[in-house]
Amino acid sequence: MCAEPPSTTAAAVDLVQRGLAVFPLPPGGWRPAGSGWHVRCLTELSRVRAVWREGDNIGVGCRASRVVGLDLDVEGNGQAGLAALAARIGQDWPDTLTVRTPSGGLHLYFRAPADCTIASLSGGRTALGQGIDVRGPGRRSGGYLIGPGSVVNGTPYVISRDVAILELPGWIADRVTVLPV
Repeated sequence: MCAEPPSTTAAAVDLVQRGLAVFPLPPGGWRPAGSGWHVRCLTELSRVRAVWREGDNIGVGCRASRVVGLDLDVEGNGQAGLAALAARIGQDWPDTLTVRTPSGGLHLYFRAPADCTIASLSGGRTALGQGIDVRGPGRRSGGYLIGPGSVVNGTPYVISRDVAILELPGWIADRVTVLPV
């Protein structure tokens, strides 16, 4: 007998209870259907429960959530790169909410500093190193992360470190594109 996949509605509710703003993504997808996803972010449990369609994947809006996500890719060796950077400057691996992606990468969630705007960057354009993408609140709509409970190509995004979301450490904030408010 096969186990039932977890409810995406329950996963979306869990994320809202953690202080994150969610929006639906198409089932099995990782890109929003159409534009305007950033204005469809939900932060109220009653709204999530009322409108969520079971099976929808989950987007986490970085701006609406005031979070910064580090996307540590397997292909670019992002996990090893961040670990090496932390060790080189005498810092510990950040103990924050962490999600394992279907490819084996990680999404690290951090609370965004109130006094700056952090842009979304990918393709090795951050001072954090190759294989580390940043999903930030930005100036307008910001970036987004695929939330745990989502399934892409038959493989789920799963919380691998279930702890509180930390404030973005200064040693990371200093190395990402930070623009004054």
